[in-house]
Amino acid sequence: MTIHDFIKQRPYLIWWVKNYDRLSAESIVEATLNYGDWDEDVITLFKIMGLKKVAKIFREKSEPSKMGRQNYDEKTKLFFTRYFNKYA
Repeated sequence: MTIHDFIKQRPYLIWWVKNYDRLSAESIVEATLNYGDWDEDVITLFKIMGLKKVAKIFREKSEPSKMGRQNYDEKTKLFFTRYFNKYA
C-alpha cells in the first residue's frame, strides 16, 4: 500500500481535498496525526512510512517558519513530540 492509497481509503482525514494523488507526504502525515484514530490510522501510517520517517516529517513541519505553515493542534504537537522523542 502506498501513502496515497492509504489516504484515499480515509477521506474523513482530509475531507477538503478532492485529488488525493497530489497530496504531499507532509500533508498526509499532518492530517493523520491531527485527526486520525490511533489504531486504525496512525499505526497504519507508521507501518507504511516507518516511524522514523513520520517523526522526521513531524519535527520539520510542526514548528512554524517564516516561509511555511503548520497546522498541528497544540495537544497533537505536545503528544507526538514526546512520543517521537521516546520511540523514534
